[in-house]
Amino acid sequence: MSMPNPLNRTCREVTRLVLQARDERPLGLGDRLGVVIHLAICGMCRRFRRQVDFMDVAIDRWKSYRNDD
Repeated sequence: MSMPNPLNRTCREVTRLVLQARDERPLGLGDRLGVVIHLAICGMCRRFRRQVDFMDVAIDRWKSYRNDD
């Protein structure tokens, strides 16, 4: 049985890694490279990452409005 190529990621793996990088832990070099390569060729995953970034900004703004009260 051959080892999976860490640079050849599925959309499911990339979305999991994008969320992990945002919430839980820094990604290792292989994971980061795999995500970068995948995002270079997959428009849907690039859109997902932009949506996650947008939600982070929206949540931060909501928290700042809430804290101003």
